[in-house]
Amino acid sequence: MTTDTLTASLPYLDPALPIPERVADLLGRMTLEEKIGQMLQLDARDDLDDHVLRRHAGSILHTSPERIVRANALTAQTRLQIPLLVGEDCIHGHSFWPGATIYPTQLGMAASWDPALVERVARATAIEVAATGVHWTFSPVICIARDLRWGRIGETFGEDPFLLGELASAMVRGYQGDGLDDPTAILATAKHFAGYSETQGGRDASEADISRRKLRSWFLPPFERVAREGCRSFMLGYQTMDGVPITTNDWLLSDVLRGEWGYTGTLITDWDNVGRMVWEQRVQPDYAHASAAAVRAGNDVIMNTPGFFEGALDAVARGLLEDDAFDVPVGRILTLKFELGLFEDRRLPAEGLEQIVGSDEHADLNLEITRRSIVLLENDGLLPLRPEAGRRVAVVGPLADDAQNQLGDWAGGSGQAGWLDGQPREMITTVLDGLREIAPWEVTFSRGADILTLTPDPAGATFPDGQPRPPIVKPCAPDEALIAEAVAAAAGADVVIAVVGDRIELVGEGRSTATLELIGGQIALLDAVIATGKPVIVVLLASKPLVLPASASRAAAVVWAANPGMQGGRALAEILTGAVEPSGRLPISFARHVGQQPTYYNQIRGQHGDRYADLTQAPAWAFGEGLSYTTVEYADLSLEQTALDQTDTIVGHVTVTNTGDRHVRETVQVYVRDAVTSVSWTDKELKAYRQVELAPGESARVRLEVPVAECTIVDADGIRLVEPGMFELLVGPSSRDEVLLASEFTVS
Repeated sequence: MTTDTLTASLPYLDPALPIPERVADLLGRMTLEEKIGQMLQLDARDDLDDHVLRRHAGSILHTSPERIVRANALTAQTRLQIPLLVGEDCIHGHSFWPGATIYPTQLGMAASWDPALVERVARATAIEVAATGVHWTFSPVICIARDLRWGRIGETFGEDPFLLGELASAMVRGYQGDGLDDPTAILATAKHFAGYSETQGGRDASEADISRRKLRSWFLPPFERVAREGCRSFMLGYQTMDGVPITTNDWLLSDVLRGEWGYTGTLITDWDNVGRMVWEQRVQPDYAHASAAAVRAGNDVIMNTPGFFEGALDAVARGLLEDDAFDVPVGRILTLKFELGLFEDRRLPAEGLEQIVGSDEHADLNLEITRRSIVLLENDGLLPLRPEAGRRVAVVGPLADDAQNQLGDWAGGSGQAGWLDGQPREMITTVLDGLREIAPWEVTFSRGADILTLTPDPAGATFPDGQPRPPIVKPCAPDEALIAEAVAAAAGADVVIAVVGDRIELVGEGRSTATLELIGGQIALLDAVIATGKPVIVVLLASKPLVLPASASRAAAVVWAANPGMQGGRALAEILTGAVEPSGRLPISFARHVGQQPTYYNQIRGQHGDRYADLTQAPAWAFGEGLSYTTVEYADLSLEQTALDQTDTIVGHVTVTNTGDRHVRETVQVYVRDAVTSVSWTDKELKAYRQVELAPGESARVRLEVPVAECTIVDADGIRLVEPGMFELLVGPSSRDEVLLASEFTVS
């Protein structure tokens, strides 16, 4: 039979037909088993033959290059030859592809406060991902950072819903490009819908004790924004809310997402959400009931619950579901496959991958965003450190030359894909590498401390669903010999650079921490080298804000680099030496003590006082803060109009002056305070920001705009609205009240 004859006899293979007609034709040819299989996304590291040939899986994830080719060869043996959707957690680069470009984590990128730059990173990532035969990234993470003990803080864009929405929307645009028919476009996923980060005690995937009003106030707006801007898939959180798993939460999925927002995209569960209702949350008696509940709630793709196949068949046999219950979700899945053009081009790994994946162009972009992601928190004037010949620099710390941990979670060596131990060492510039390359210094290195060892969990090597259970972290005790070696190096140096932080074993799903302190021998190391009296620069290479010991208050400088990716060491060296100006601003607040949790800036008014009996409630470093190598002054905030109605735009002007002797990129932040509200509300919220470039001595009159319609609260009935009354526009370099200029306006 010729291709033309085949196309004529099988309309779903005819690219000239409208997609709805192709979907309807294909659905009409599918058996019940084939429809249920299309809803399955299964782990490619398991039995691919069983996935594709017996369960008719429509999607796979956690692929290797060989497994993508193998899986697609298996689909060619199936009756209808429906192409596979290949997904992967490409969170900050093509995470598990050897030689891919690994960028700073989302939290690191958020410190740039630059949506255009983040969009370019997502576009470059999509180009690498699409070329390797992967069609779907489970990114961006749109969770709002709350409790810093949570293991997934580094995957977020920080603590502010407005900044998060700006950056997440940019990432969606970058991934999806000009549309899914673009061969370099990949499907973006907004996750985890919704409220997943409102954890109990920082623990991962626990009950989210959160009201519907609170959801509408802060957690839902960023999701609504990306939904309306075309994000094609949403991933559902693990947790329960009001006792109901998100997977079957009819109010959230049907009333809000599909109803109020009119969302027509694809919903995918997180890892084994359907199975967890049986073996972990215990809200369903068996897989038949769990599968039926998931289908009735509107889920489309069931991630890695292999038992869904038998469970859904059993549900039909027992009358829990009708035969046609799968038509709508399968129709959405097939629509995606047609829109991606997979029936005409399976988008297998492309020729010439070595020119696309890990390209020089992407390495340059990586360096650019890494420079912008680094935040200077303290500086007594030592920095920038002039690259003078003969200067002796002692680099100490267990993370100074740790290439794989520098990449952070969801990278080659972080454990989610067992077939890849790490990214190529030659692609990664560690802090030690960067300092040795950039300046004619005498650089010595002493590890100074170990961080942790691992021991098996006594509960067993796997969870009830067979997934590996993370081993238990055992902090290393301070090693006197290592510390003595580091102290000797410091004593013989002009400057000490101490690189401390966390490791991937302390980060990610199921890896929340009870403390925020440096673990292992790191505190003892810092105490010892700072006690030498030599100037110490503390580089915090940490996935999230950590609490530094009291001795760090005597350090000459403190720099936070998050997990800066492959170019981290080079970018840090450029900033420490002044070759590049530090411009990063915190997207998240740093605690002084773990007991302060939560420390996010936009908390509800109404506490008794502003401190604990034994400690202030103020953070160590606040949202929006970050230093430059120059000084900047704000003055003369004025509003063009102070009496406005709800259709107007607040227009303000502020003079920003570079009063120092170096160029600066200043992030001018705009907050709004509603003076009196009908219900309790946050004291201020970020509503806009502008980044301005100023030469030494230069002043700029910066125009600031905020639509009055954005000055909302959510009232007691859960309705978002602007309440008439007095407001303040607050403008300055961070969220701290003492640095903000204020100007009043009224809304009628």
